[in-house]
Amino acid sequence: MIPKFFHRLCDDAAVFPPGNAPLDVAAAQHLEYRGSSFADLVGPLVVPMDRVNELVLGARMEVALTAPAGPGSVEAGLRVADRTAGVTVVAVEVAVPDGTSIDALRNITQDIDIYVEIPRDSRRDDIFDAVDEFGYRAKFRTGGVTADQYPDEQELAASIYEAARREVHFKATAGLHHAARNTDPHNGFEQHGFLNVILAAQAAHSGARVGELEKILAIRDADVLAGIVAGIEGQRAFASFGTCSIREPLDDLVRLGLVPPQ
Repeated sequence: MIPKFFHRLCDDAAVFPPGNAPLDVAAAQHLEYRGSSFADLVGPLVVPMDRVNELVLGARMEVALTAPAGPGSVEAGLRVADRTAGVTVVAVEVAVPDGTSIDALRNITQDIDIYVEIPRDSRRDDIFDAVDEFGYRAKFRTGGVTADQYPDEQELAASIYEAARREVHFKATAGLHHAARNTDPHNGFEQHGFLNVILAAQAAHSGARVGELEKILAIRDADVLAGIVAGIEGQRAFASFGTCSIREPLDDLVRLGLVPPQ
């Protein structure tokens, strides 16, 4: 049984790097997850919008669609998804390519959760303003296949603080492979921990400033983090994170005693 605090924490992004699972394999594995003892940990399968029509499902499945081409591709992509048997779209994650206008963001459907990826450049504040004004959710990139795709503690802390200040829900994507901040032994990348992000989000919603959030994001002792998380009462302060491996975060949660052995 998965404690309610961790329900739908992990969006299944198996088809994205570095996992790069074939879509049919990822879909079959996702259905297995949904039938497992840890099903409540798992959110939707994350699928590129231009590949949703490739899904051949034997059972109904919740998916989150990514729209890397930007807001202009969302309407057509949702129409394709609507014609794809077994697919229930619960969220769309929208990128904001260079040159995307604020007006283009204005007209995205609001019948489902819309996550807009906040750019890590000079457009950040304007896009955050639009997300806030239009009632969307924010998506923060927390990693990738190159070192420059990992924001440092200061940058991520500022984003989490801003989301809390605006009362904007957010999700994280990529790089959160383990519970605590760590240095990847294979490539040397500095990686954020998903428990660090959970605690930073909780602290931000309780009024913590950016400097305090930076310190939380820098903690590398998973047992310390787990002890604090275990004492949290109430709901989680951020939505979820996308991970190409459900097993990695699950194994960490089990090892730290936050969820029972599965």
